[in-house]
Amino acid sequence: MMKNKIGVYICHCGSNISDYVDVEKVKEIIIADKEALLVKTTMFACADSTQNEIVEDIKSNNLEAIVIASCSPKLHLQTFRNVAIRGGLNPYKYIQVNIREQCSWAHSDNPKYATIKAIDLIRASISKIKYSEELIPLKIPSRNIAVIIGAGVSGMRAAIKLANMGTYVYLIEKEHFVGGRITQWNKLYITGETGQEVITRLYKEIKSNDKIKLFTGAEVISKTGSVGNFEIKVKINPRYIQTNYKCNPENLKKAIDACPITVDDEFNFNLTKRKAIYTNYPGEYPEIPAIDADNCNKCGECAKICSGINLEQQAETITIKTGAILLTTGFDPYEPKKDEFGYNTIDNVITLQQFKRLIEIHGQGEKLIFNNKEIKNIAYIYCVGSRQPDGENKYCSRYCCTSTLHTAILVKNQFKNINNFHFNRGIRTYGKQEVLYDEASKNGDIFLQSYEDALPVVEVKNGNTTVKVNDILTANKEIEVDADLVVLVTGMVPRKNNNVVNILKVPVGMDKFLNEIHPKLRPVETVIDGVLIAGACQGPKNITESVKSSLSAAAKVNSLISMGNIEIEPTLAKIDENICEWCDKCKQVCPFDAIEKIQSNNKTIAHVIEANCKGCGMCLPVCDVNAIQLKGFTDIEMESMIEGMLIKV
Repeated sequence: MMKNKIGVYICHCGSNISDYVDVEKVKEIIIADKEALLVKTTMFACADSTQNEIVEDIKSNNLEAIVIASCSPKLHLQTFRNVAIRGGLNPYKYIQVNIREQCSWAHSDNPKYATIKAIDLIRASISKIKYSEELIPLKIPSRNIAVIIGAGVSGMRAAIKLANMGTYVYLIEKEHFVGGRITQWNKLYITGETGQEVITRLYKEIKSNDKIKLFTGAEVISKTGSVGNFEIKVKINPRYIQTNYKCNPENLKKAIDACPITVDDEFNFNLTKRKAIYTNYPGEYPEIPAIDADNCNKCGECAKICSGINLEQQAETITIKTGAILLTTGFDPYEPKKDEFGYNTIDNVITLQQFKRLIEIHGQGEKLIFNNKEIKNIAYIYCVGSRQPDGENKYCSRYCCTSTLHTAILVKNQFKNINNFHFNRGIRTYGKQEVLYDEASKNGDIFLQSYEDALPVVEVKNGNTTVKVNDILTANKEIEVDADLVVLVTGMVPRKNNNVVNILKVPVGMDKFLNEIHPKLRPVETVIDGVLIAGACQGPKNITESVKSSLSAAAKVNSLISMGNIEIEPTLAKIDENICEWCDKCKQVCPFDAIEKIQSNNKTIAHVIEANCKGCGMCLPVCDVNAIQLKGFTDIEMESMIEGMLIKV
């Protein structure tokens, strides 16, 4: 049914709009069109006084719909929906026209065109609102249960926060030990705690909380359902150690020694070796060894020594029903290519993460030893795998400068006669971390800076490894350093083989990290309702930033599922059962699994799973018989907008 009692409000936005859009002229033309009952201008449409005025106008004039021409609806959509409700209108009988970002700001060089465009957009919206329907938000039941995938510092902290707010949590970790990357680091900046101490504290909180169920060696293999009522299947890989495992430390050592298989130890970034039966570090969690299924030959030697080892264990699959899913899968450090700054070709070139483990391994002596040689001169090459103008990773990984300076300070305080040389392209120790740069400078560290098109050169001369650079801090003088150890400061990259991303259909950005809806307005939500992200899986972050994002995600998850039901937007696809003749095209193009095949009135038709539908409209153009409409954006509404814009000023 067409509506004629329409109120139109045109905002100056201070001068943000009126500097370039002739607001008064817009008002005159809209009044002259005689398509609206009421047309007003206002300095700030979002001001409380204006909101109250609109409410009174709706009531006193019996308005059937309102059009507000102002800024982006991303800022005030909910504001004006609430105004409509207070006035007694359905909130979907309101349209917000963006004449600031789309007119004033976009065409500040052409005020005349900005004004014409504003008129066209308002006319189109008036034409559309005449055919608007009363839409009611959908309410779907929700389980107050969350699944967190990844038990690093972000996932563990989010689990504790959610459990303390009353949400039951399943914490799923792919590895056999919790903690993620943080367990590999010794002292952390700013607290001075070691990574292992942090994880110990978090693990004890998790084990003492009866609302958290932890699974290690587990991975998600499928997902069905929608927000509020997901169903995921989790494969729990065998640890080959029984839950009632008992083996004293002496016998465990004998069992490990008896294992004939030796492989590179990923925990120490391949600096050392380990056996197929292994532990990560003293007090690792859970405090039970694991057997590496990929390398174990099941000879049974370890089982002869330690009771509780069961080499016949099988994988099991469990089903979890949950209201929301939080991804905290972390990152991988960039792996330099062969011969990138001498990596894997010069024997004393290692990465920063290897160097940090090296310090931990040799932390008790007075001298730092690598390859049976005392290390005195250390050259750090920054931005390896980050800020690559012609490479894959053009972004700054942000944490690397801080981590390097903190490590350089620790190594200089711990070992004698250490000289640190920092080959950088500009140090980025933001916030409180700036004090590390100051401390390193006072320690006598040397900083050498180059441009991105004149990177340091690492080569071997007369048996010595040298690093050479044109230093812009000394007027481009060529400076060469003999280095006992070259440390490549590598950035963060997305996790490899992160199959859960494909299972959950989480969008990935240009940098290959997981993508949030908006970095400021919705920083931990994805376009998949009920699937959230936090920590370094969505971009390079330090520990503090990762924890803050995980707490934000935990709060969002709790607010989403804790009330027992979830309200979702009603602007969804709808199928005309009388027209639909199942062809499968709409199901094929739907990116959200929101369309299914059903039987209705003795015929096969498409059906919209409303809890999954995002109202994206991708199904509409592929329907040959035009059986699909989008609520709030029906054919008649969109065609009327086009007709409204064809009216000439």
